[in-house]
Amino acid sequence: MATFIAHVNVMLRPVINDPQGLAVKDGLHSLGFEGVSTVRVGKRVDITVDADSAATAETQVREMCRQLLANPVIEDFEITVAEVTAA
Repeated sequence: MATFIAHVNVMLRPVINDPQGLAVKDGLHSLGFEGVSTVRVGKRVDITVDADSAATAETQVREMCRQLLANPVIEDFEITVAEVTAA
């Protein structure tokens, strides 16, 4: 069994209003960053999991997203998985 790190990015779907993103955009404009046209705010979750393969680790993390980490009605998620190597 190997250890894998999964990086999960959860974002609101494009059609969902993002009030936090709008607040960040307004804050950036007030700081002089007038070229910013859109800001979307999401979350990143890093999960370390022991599994037989990267595919198994990804399947487990995908199920975690479906059950807890993301709201499938308003959010999309992306997963990347890499094996952890000893330093």
